[in-house]
Amino acid sequence: MKIRLILGLFAASAILLGGCATSSTTPEAKSAEPSAEMVAFQKSYDGVTAALKKASSVGGEWRDTGKIMKSAKAAAEAGDFAKAQKLIDSALFQAEMGYKQAMAQKDAGPHY
Repeated sequence: MKIRLILGLFAASAILLGGCATSSTTPEAKSAEPSAEMVAFQKSYDGVTAALKKASSVGGEWRDTGKIMKSAKAAAEAGDFAKAQKLIDSALFQAEMGYKQAMAQKDAGPHY
């Protein structure tokens, strides 16, 4: 009987201490204001999205641009803004060049 009581007290204290050890900062408790880096990244991301839509409108979207944008967003969310900015610059280059390529080659095709 004493062993059950001791084991019960041990289990209860472990649960109680485990609850105290958890972090009190939840995602909801974090600041609602995004950081300056995140705001700058989001502005760049929106610019690339617009350039990508422009390239898509003429059939000039390059294959990996969307993947690069997803990687950039993941890097920004992880807090690696240097990597995110490098990736978003690459995506912008691809979007702009895709548009230019499509416009340069719009009359391409067999000429008989």
